[in-house]
Amino acid sequence: MTATTNDKPPTREERKKCWKLRDEYFACLDNLNVLDPVIVDKQPDRATSCLEKKKHYEDACMASWVEYFNKRRVLDERQKQYLKLSEQQSGKQ
Repeated sequence: MTATTNDKPPTREERKKCWKLRDEYFACLDNLNVLDPVIVDKQPDRATSCLEKKKHYEDACMASWVEYFNKRRVLDERQKQYLKLSEQQSGKQ
């Protein structure tokens, strides 16, 4: 996060900006059917249209937040898949 260089926690406005840019980046990934943001680091050609949004997101958010949000995105989707599978197996569709 470049907005604050000291150890102060982010302000409300900085948090809002971070969340907004995260949502924009994740929406871009959704449009390309890319679930795991780590893939963009490994294969940038899969999400070239999202690279600028990724940079803004990573610049606006603390690195620990970026790591958390990226992991949470994957975990949330897995949970949804497990719930759906569980409902199908139990006969509740």
